[in-house]
Amino acid sequence: MRVKLLLTGLRGSLAPRVAEAAAAAGMEVNGWNRERVPPEDQAACRAWLDAQDFDAIAHLAMGSAEWSGLLAAHAAARGLPFVFTSTVMVFDAPGPHAPDSERTDSTDYGRYKIACEDAVRVANPEAAIVRIGWQIDGQRPGNNMLRALDEWQAKEGRVAASRAWVPACSFMTDTAQALLGLLQQPRPGIHHLDSNAADGLSFDRVAQGLKKRFGREAWRIEVHEEYRHDQRLVGGTIVMPTLSERLPL
Repeated sequence: MRVKLLLTGLRGSLAPRVAEAAAAAGMEVNGWNRERVPPEDQAACRAWLDAQDFDAIAHLAMGSAEWSGLLAAHAAARGLPFVFTSTVMVFDAPGPHAPDSERTDSTDYGRYKIACEDAVRVANPEAAIVRIGWQIDGQRPGNNMLRALDEWQAKEGRVAASRAWVPACSFMTDTAQALLGLLQQPRPGIHHLDSNAADGLSFDRVAQGLKKRFGREAWRIEVHEEYRHDQRLVGGTIVMPTLSERLPL
């Protein structure tokens, strides 16, 4: 019997990679149509969810904390695996950051993700809350480190890269496989997915590795120390492929 998965965020960057991994594992992947079922209409959301008979839910889409809590509650009531993706941006203090580190970010985006995490926790103690860093992919649009550096080079004629910044980052395909694993073998709690957690590569070294791997000979990487921050997500129980395994350094 095929697992029927609800995967939100299919118009974004990471969810399509999760969909590919899930389909390859034999799952039936279903998205959320916001035009047909507005996330703000909780009654419509509940009615639609009740009619679908999903086996698992992965919530990657942007949306309100109330929507996140509603999806988590639906999964809890039916004993379904539930995965919610959060972000390293819940932290603004110097890292590295452990799963139980205080969430200190005060920006609108950081506060929004903290509210979503809290809504999921309250609604579903068995949920997996997964914090991720900047994602890397050779093709996907959106919030993709490789594409961002391409844009920096195109707009500024250079890629400014701080040697004092240690970013949290992973390849999208690795993150997708880790999220799929949490759906297949649920583990409640907070998980950190960061391929740079052990390597601790500075941003200038990551940029140089990306330049080599993806043939970006036109990049003019300028190293500086103006931005100083250790952003790593450490202490996770899920072993991620390291950046040193993925990049020619």
